[in-house]
Amino acid sequence: MSPPSVSPPSEPPEFLVACLCAAWCGTCRDYQAGFEAMAARFPGARFMWVDVEDDAELVDDYDVENFPTVLIQRHDSVLFFGTMLPHHELLQRTIESFQAQSPDESRRYALSDPERRRWQDDYNLARALASRQQE
Repeated sequence: MSPPSVSPPSEPPEFLVACLCAAWCGTCRDYQAGFEAMAARFPGARFMWVDVEDDAELVDDYDVENFPTVLIQRHDSVLFFGTMLPHHELLQRTIESFQAQSPDESRRYALSDPERRRWQDDYNLARALASRQQE
């Protein structure tokens, strides 16, 4: 598995799409190439492959119950965090639906129920990456 790309781009991307997996997981290994290829379809997004064991200092507190677990953020708003069936078309449609929202709609969506409100503090990967860069 390739390490996550943690070097900050010159301008933060609008979307961050991360797949949290493990090197020992066969489903993850099968999913990785298609996930990485998906980045070409969404040039305004930063795609990251995060190994939950190799990158434990980054995601150790994340509640990853199954693989693949996907996290999607728009700027500082966590829009999705959870297990996703390993079908790239499903990920594509999910990203497209979030891109169709305005930034204000995404913020409202991110705060629309207690679980999503909890994600904002518990699973804000963009914030964790920024903190890591400052160390």
